[in-house]
Amino acid sequence: MRFDVFFSFSKMPVGGVMPTDSILYERLFRSMEEADALGYERAWVGEAHYSLAPEQQGPDPFLPHFEGELCINTDILQVAAAAMPRTRQISVGSAIRNILVNGGPVAHAEMVRTFLTIHGEALRRSGRKLCIGFGTGRFAYANAANGVAPRNAAEELVWPQLRGLVLREATEIFLRLLRGDTLGSGDVAPKVLNRDKVDPAVWSKACSALGFSSDQESLSFAPFWTFAPLKIIPADVGLEQLTLVLGSHDPALQAYANTFLPVEVFNLSVTPGKVIDATHERMASTFHPDGGVWRRDRMPRTVMVFVRTDEGVGDATLDALAEAEAREAMQAYWKAMEGTVDEDKVRKGMSNAVYGSPATVAAQIAERFHPEDRLMTWFDFNARDEQVVIRRMRDFARHVRPLMAAEFHSPQSLAS
Repeated sequence: MRFDVFFSFSKMPVGGVMPTDSILYERLFRSMEEADALGYERAWVGEAHYSLAPEQQGPDPFLPHFEGELCINTDILQVAAAAMPRTRQISVGSAIRNILVNGGPVAHAEMVRTFLTIHGEALRRSGRKLCIGFGTGRFAYANAANGVAPRNAAEELVWPQLRGLVLREATEIFLRLLRGDTLGSGDVAPKVLNRDKVDPAVWSKACSALGFSSDQESLSFAPFWTFAPLKIIPADVGLEQLTLVLGSHDPALQAYANTFLPVEVFNLSVTPGKVIDATHERMASTFHPDGGVWRRDRMPRTVMVFVRTDEGVGDATLDALAEAEAREAMQAYWKAMEGTVDEDKVRKGMSNAVYGSPATVAAQIAERFHPEDRLMTWFDFNARDEQVVIRRMRDFARHVRPLMAAEFHSPQSLAS
């Protein structure tokens, strides 16, 4: 089992005081230093763009009750460049980098190649990689600010289905330019939406808006990125120190991305086990051959961790303390998200977390995950205190991981 760490990197009040952005970045780097010293393989950092504040004042706010910013990382490349001199071996990754904004997929391919040109040798010497998780991002208003939004009445009607094709368009541009192709928008697969993907009433309205009869079997949509053939620079750096991870659950897109370059996939702890197993089975045959054999650790699994190791306290009490800590975090999270506590969502969140004494947490992981999985451990879930996050990272690394590495045959043997 492989162990990474995820930093959601939110900006929230601590003790009634809102920390400055610069303080939060310094805390992030200190936490990454600690994760590096504790042997976590990758530090994944969330990403967001543009403040929530103006959006919260609009007619239909996304997170009207959230105080602060959901994430303040806007550029993982700068974060990785700053983290490298402060760490020895941990890789840095984006979870996820929105390739639709800030210039779109062409600009992102160029920025990644520039980073590899400057830092590739240092990455190679230290045995680490730049890990680019990529996708569409979480906030529609950020995409809209960059022109990625419905452009006419027909696109407005079918936008839930069309935006998946927009990510496909961006993915192809990003990957083909990244690998060194000379490419123009006319070389990219067209966006074609088939009738069977849309509700019949909606399809009829969309066809009418475009001047077609409702028996049209498919609709084509113009590119969102139009450009003459180009080739990005720098051009003479390899991609050996780069790991690409697609932030999409779309099986067709996962397979399509791997026609260009080796692209791993993200899955969340909330993803059903059958979907996880089906993804592994599918990726075993569709993973790009240049990436080698597909392995389970190529799909990071997010898990929220609440482990307690209070000295002189029995396991039963530690289990109760950790459960209370996890429940409080879930309740605070949903209060911030929705302005009220939804107990059904709290219970679901608890089922996607591990909590308790080291033996209990190890047993929960052994029961829930495959021994060859890669866990993206999440310690700062709704945690405002840097020292709490670091304590959780240390307790997991020093007390849970050794149990996971030991020989065992069942979760019961761990708990005993």
